[in-house]
Amino acid sequence: MSLTHARHPTEDPPWARWTILALVLGFLALMLILPLAAVFAGALRKGLEASLAAISDPDAISAVKLTLLVAVIAVPFNAAFGICAAWAIAKHYFPGKSFLITLIDIPFSVSPVVSGLIYVLVFGAQGWFGDWLIDHNITIIFAVPGIVLATIFVTFPFIARELIPLMQEQGVAEEEAAVSMGASGLVTFFLVTAPNIRWGLFYGVLLCNARAMGEFGAVSVVSGHIRGLTNTMPLHIELLYNEYDFVGAFSVAALLCLLALVTLALKTGLELTQSVRGRHV
Repeated sequence: MSLTHARHPTEDPPWARWTILALVLGFLALMLILPLAAVFAGALRKGLEASLAAISDPDAISAVKLTLLVAVIAVPFNAAFGICAAWAIAKHYFPGKSFLITLIDIPFSVSPVVSGLIYVLVFGAQGWFGDWLIDHNITIIFAVPGIVLATIFVTFPFIARELIPLMQEQGVAEEEAAVSMGASGLVTFFLVTAPNIRWGLFYGVLLCNARAMGEFGAVSVVSGHIRGLTNTMPLHIELLYNEYDFVGAFSVAALLCLLALVTLALKTGLELTQSVRGRHV
């Protein structure tokens, strides 16, 4: 065999590469592409006009507005928390650092339904602060504040977990140099740290936003399923499906999928931009 056709010892044979590629593509087609196609096919089953009518229904519009409102509140809060948590863990040494990382990871291991139930037990009418909240006319459970709190809980690890390894890899040399030159803490962060983490932050924000818009379990427990008031898009989809309004359910689901695809497109664009910048550095 000529040297030009010799296979590298760590290179898989062609049949293995093509087999793995076929398995991956088949899995994606079965688990991702086919379900997405079924959603859009179900939405258009009675035509585009019927699908648009379902999306323009007042209850559907209310669900869309509430979903976007919750995301607008939860994502910036988690961005601020993620930056602070990553800064504390990656740039400082203190007792209990491992325990703090474990706490950040809790929403990854706890069922979203349990997360919602926790807030009901704390802020519900029969909960720890129930009597005080009632006396002061403050409503959290079965209202927007409860939905926001539940969404924040299930999504707050995303940005922190994206930034922690990035900041740890960068170390503290640049920040120490800036401080030694007289820069304050805020100046050091905005001029030294922030430029180095901006792509990781954007990526974490997109993931957090996608999860916030699609969250079902925790929100379902705390929302009360009040039609037109506390139903987010996933809850509205369930309501329509249980009422056998399949076109309406699939239409709203298709809209939610489009929002997710927009998030995915932004994520891909950021990755391409970062890759291009990396080649030019």
